[in-house]
Amino acid sequence: MSSFFSEVTEAQPIEVFYMNKLYLDETDSRKVNLTIGAYRTEEGKPWVLPVVHEAEKRLAADDTLNHEYLPVLGFEPFCNAARDLVLGADSLAIQEGRAFGVQCLSGTGSLRAGAEFLSRLLGLKTAYVSDPTWGNHNLIFKNSGFEAVNKYHYWDSTKRQINIDGLIADLEAAPEKSVIILHGCAHNPTGMDPTREQWHKIAELIKKKNHFTFFDIAYQGFASGDPDADAWAIRYFVEQGLEMVVAQSFAKNFGLYNERVGNLTIVVKDPKVIPAIKSQMSLVIRANWSNPPAHGAKIVHMVLTNPDFRKQWFDAIQTMSSRIREMRAAIRKHLEDLGTPGKWDHITQQIGMFSYTGLTANQVEHLVKEHKVFLLKDGRINLCGLNTKNVEYVAKAFDETVRNVQSHI
Repeated sequence: MSSFFSEVTEAQPIEVFYMNKLYLDETDSRKVNLTIGAYRTEEGKPWVLPVVHEAEKRLAADDTLNHEYLPVLGFEPFCNAARDLVLGADSLAIQEGRAFGVQCLSGTGSLRAGAEFLSRLLGLKTAYVSDPTWGNHNLIFKNSGFEAVNKYHYWDSTKRQINIDGLIADLEAAPEKSVIILHGCAHNPTGMDPTREQWHKIAELIKKKNHFTFFDIAYQGFASGDPDADAWAIRYFVEQGLEMVVAQSFAKNFGLYNERVGNLTIVVKDPKVIPAIKSQMSLVIRANWSNPPAHGAKIVHMVLTNPDFRKQWFDAIQTMSSRIREMRAAIRKHLEDLGTPGKWDHITQQIGMFSYTGLTANQVEHLVKEHKVFLLKDGRINLCGLNTKNVEYVAKAFDETVRNVQSHI
């Protein structure tokens, strides 16, 4: 009797985790890890935010806590705090009772729950993602029942800036009621966000074409050090009267990567529809993870609702975002001092932890093989992997590669 599993073919490895493992297995002391999207200190170590550590101690000391199931839709005080963080506590949508949150498993779970709801309950089957976008977007929307996951122009690889004309043209040509996935801030992988004037154009077109907005914001506060500034685009779209869902992650901005803390904020025009949405979303979640984990959500809630803790969190995200900006400036300066062919000002024009360097796949292969500098094949680097001890080495590796390896893919 043959095996039921005999026809299963081996899938391609998930690149970011595969490259991270190659780095970990590498024995060369020169190695530098610019792959996985996680913050690292100047010493190259993970950082537990001091305020998170303090919140954990308080939770551990609270004898009233237990390990009972949370409600299917999550820990409501956390959901409210997360909603308020992204929309602003003074948001008209909140005041009018038109916005609520659903706790999910970090950004990925939030995207999955939102996508499945839009596909199954609203019958929306066509989605558009930026070109390029975070690698998991395509898989999530495809597996959530979307029949078409199309691309809209985003990155101009020659000018190394946003192709706003191509973006607008693609959204104009998209069929009405398409789901448009937008990065709230710190676009992954390019690190380049639309200007406010460009956001105005995007919102106007989405209204005109009756598209549905799906924001993904994984770096609020972490990108610029200012949570309000990082949420500006989302708040502007809400002000324009657009209904939307917003996938929030607290992995980066709280350093809670393995706690899977996420929230799906939903904004509607009429609060009367909310009970029905909640009832159907409960079934979506019941069939996925049934109940979300409590620990990380209670940490985030405690920090966001305690004024002293919130201030400490602001200080922490300033520390992280400032170090990233310093590394942006440092790698650019070293490249320019070396006279590395090409322009490198886009590195400091970008925001967040990633930079779309412009390096091609064959140049990346050379960097990994010859210099042990590990990055993704599309040229994306995590600037958190740079520090004052290795940034000059990385710049010299880039310089040698650009000079000696042809840029064709």
